[in-house]
Amino acid sequence: MLKQRILTAIVLLAILLPALFYRNHIPFACVMLVLIGAAAWEWGRLNGYGQGMSLFLGAEMVALCGLSWWLGLLEQRLFLMWALASAAWVLGGAALLRVAVPGWPRIPRGLRLVGGLLALWVAWLAAVQARMVGINFLLSILVLVWVADVFAYFAGRAFGLKFTRAKLAPAISPGKSWEGVWGGMAGVIVLAFAWVWADKSLGATVPSLYTRLHERGWWLLLIGAVFLAAMSVVGDLVESLIKRSAGAKDSSRLLPGHGGVLDRVDALLPALPIAMMLAFL
Repeated sequence: MLKQRILTAIVLLAILLPALFYRNHIPFACVMLVLIGAAAWEWGRLNGYGQGMSLFLGAEMVALCGLSWWLGLLEQRLFLMWALASAAWVLGGAALLRVAVPGWPRIPRGLRLVGGLLALWVAWLAAVQARMVGINFLLSILVLVWVADVFAYFAGRAFGLKFTRAKLAPAISPGKSWEGVWGGMAGVIVLAFAWVWADKSLGATVPSLYTRLHERGWWLLLIGAVFLAAMSVVGDLVESLIKRSAGAKDSSRLLPGHGGVLDRVDALLPALPIAMMLAFL
């Protein structure tokens, strides 16, 4: 399993890194298009649709993103979209975590399907627009989610249930603790202020998300970093809730040793549009 995970990671990096660091955003947009199409296929399967319908949903997502690209949506200021998506994630995420696994099947399947596809479409737009802003800006968002996840894992293992008596969401993800969440937030705060310092010291031509927030006040940087870390946890928990309701361990087996695409991007789905909203307030 470990060899499989390492091999898959190497292959993904070999594809993603050249696309990310290419002189323009087009290769990255194409790679993301494939990943979002695969995620839409997984979404269909998690909602009980067969292989044919799920493949259609994947193709439909690719077509929707491609049409948005062709219509020039990537060049537009989409602040209203980021704000609406952020509000939907905050309110919808809170509602889903409140009703937990038993509540998911009670939502009409058509509404679940459309909601998930819209979340994927908005995430694609946000990721590509962030790359168009600059590599430093996009990386500052991606690394935030990874740091939150890594710090949460190690803080949870070291301090889980030592300061609180209840787990974070035992019915959804039994392994997660409040201590892990706090550790993830602490890691993100350190990352944010360190990145601001690095931007200033290295004379970054494209400011990161953190520098953009810091220019309007250190308090906004602090609040934004904590908020994004919290919403990355919400994205992770929401996907875990949906998988439990579907009786699935992973969203698919597309990425050997890593599960599916949704398993790898779940925390990014809310973080990307929220980061774009905060950066361009």
